[in-house]
Amino acid sequence: MSRAAIINVVGLTARHLSETNTPQIMAWLKHKQVAPVQPVVPAVTTTMQTTYLTGRPASEHGIVGNGWYHRELAEVHMWKQSNHLVRGDKLWDVLRREHPGFTVAKLFWWYNMYSTADYSITPRPMYPADGRKFFDIYTQPPNIREDIKAELGEFPFPSFWGPMSGLPSSAWIAESAKWIEDKYWPNLSLVYLPHLDYNLQRLGPDDPAIAEDLQQIDKVTGDLIQYYKDRGIRVVLLSEYGITAVNRPVHINRVLREHGWIRVRNELGLETLDCGASKAFAVADHQVAHVYVNDPAVLDDVRAVLEEIPGVETIVDGIWKNSYGLAHQRAGDFVCIADARSWFTYYFWLDDAVAPDFARCVDIHRKPGYDPVELFLDPTLRRPKVAIGSRLLKKKLGLRYLMDLIPLDASLVKGSHGRVPEDRLDWPLLAGDFPHLASHDFIPATQVYHELLHAVRRQFAD
Repeated sequence: MSRAAIINVVGLTARHLSETNTPQIMAWLKHKQVAPVQPVVPAVTTTMQTTYLTGRPASEHGIVGNGWYHRELAEVHMWKQSNHLVRGDKLWDVLRREHPGFTVAKLFWWYNMYSTADYSITPRPMYPADGRKFFDIYTQPPNIREDIKAELGEFPFPSFWGPMSGLPSSAWIAESAKWIEDKYWPNLSLVYLPHLDYNLQRLGPDDPAIAEDLQQIDKVTGDLIQYYKDRGIRVVLLSEYGITAVNRPVHINRVLREHGWIRVRNELGLETLDCGASKAFAVADHQVAHVYVNDPAVLDDVRAVLEEIPGVETIVDGIWKNSYGLAHQRAGDFVCIADARSWFTYYFWLDDAVAPDFARCVDIHRKPGYDPVELFLDPTLRRPKVAIGSRLLKKKLGLRYLMDLIPLDASLVKGSHGRVPEDRLDWPLLAGDFPHLASHDFIPATQVYHELLHAVRRQFAD
């Protein structure tokens, strides 16, 4: 069977492409077609990836963000990995029915556990009962886990997310794609390269230092493209969203708390958000926030307050959810979209002295919202390397420890995404052998699925 690979270079947009910073990608693009992709709302990792793989809006596939409030459990769950959360056939499910024996490798794309993919690798730490945490991966089949680590070494988890995030994780993922290809020869490989995501949020897209990040991911991507080309594998280049400059964090939960709608619990002298007891609260997710109202009596009052918050540009509710593709029970009663220079924090405390202990840690599952400040080391640490080293030593000794190295200063964040940028230069991209795309100014995100399906089908026809 013919074979293809889809390389997802997170954050890559037309604005970034140049002979200076992305020479290898540009050389490949000379013989390809490129189209900007109009993102869905929210233009965040899990929603965009799921839209690409199902061809459906969030109102149908159910992934309304990187996390949401589970009303029955009265809990916010962020960054869950079970593919059972996704509704609808995936791209490869259709291809497998058409071509029995069709196989797919899914490498670090989200919802990668218990999917119908034949081969998968995804980050998955281990959490022993004594409170410790060990970095690791989850694979399907299970034997891949130890086999690939024996050859490539441990996955560099600290460089995948957090203050130390950077190129090593993307480089390891690219090598894992080659490893899977050498061992299993899948018909379709999905590869996720997150490197640009980090400094575009830390520094913002206008910082001169971004040029080095572009050059680094260009080398990794170019090398992987050449690897696939040498094996006769057709490559598609894709990105999920574009990151634009921001300078205003919007503390939406603090506003709701000041109006008496948020309830907190005192736990060991610190505050935690009590979602089920709150009348209204927000699950912040970059430039989009789902606001859940548990008490219908305050619905109108909550909307009136949201309309007055500086940085809130649009409030989606009622029948308007249909037009945004967000008419799903997992979505908030109100979906707030920030203006171009703003983004939403999850912060619900009014005094940093009583912020929950996880607020100063990289803790993506415990926080009731997305926290890009996890990309920073607390600048008030006098000797950060010593602080990190001492905590890691405790880990190696088998002791409990708190990696409380993250600041609580949201103004540090200089880039964000989630809304649809006004300039198409900041939209994500689809590139490959798509001759008809030359006549399109852009394509909607839901159409990417059909383009990918057509491209792989054409492989079989050729």
